[in-house]
Amino acid sequence: MYGTLGTITNIHTMDEEFLYEINYSEILYFEHSLQFLSEYDGTVFESETVEVELMFGIGDLVYVKGYGDEIFKIVGYRTELWRYKDDAWEEVIYELVRVRDGEWLESSADELKLAVSKKEADQHLQNIHIIRHIAGMDAQKNASAPMNSQKNEKKTKPMQQEIIDSLLDLYNDYKGLYDLFGDKKYKEMMDVVIQYLKKMSRLP
Repeated sequence: MYGTLGTITNIHTMDEEFLYEINYSEILYFEHSLQFLSEYDGTVFESETVEVELMFGIGDLVYVKGYGDEIFKIVGYRTELWRYKDDAWEEVIYELVRVRDGEWLESSADELKLAVSKKEADQHLQNIHIIRHIAGMDAQKNASAPMNSQKNEKKTKPMQQEIIDSLLDLYNDYKGLYDLFGDKKYKEMMDVVIQYLKKMSRLP
């Protein structure tokens, strides 16, 4: 039926019918869909299952050998299978774009070094959003709150301390990344956090 070659690995019965397992597959075949290889005169297609280990994932930020401190983002990958008479191997080719200008590049795993995983990169973007949100809260609060209102001051101080604590945690996260990778973008984020910490310390 399919022109594929397989080995019977198990036999089941159901309602007095024999069902055959082929190559340990979960699919079962009736006898009428199978034929002995010796009796088959069509073209045989041999199938192969290949397991490939991925060192990086889509969305990861990486350094590429020969490109210095340039950051690339993995946007895809493909697997190339090499088969010869006396040898065989598989290779994963990663498709990249340079963050700075979108330049396209293809590279193998041994030429790449992880800078920031997709999870950390998403967190990086989320942290930027948090800082911008805090900045918006500060601007709105300063515009609407009376300067001499003791009631508003009592509500504001606990919120201010919570924001300051979050900013300090954020600063420590970026400092850890900067110490690890030395990437200037982390230093820039540290400076941004410091600016908002100074701004928060001047609030009533």
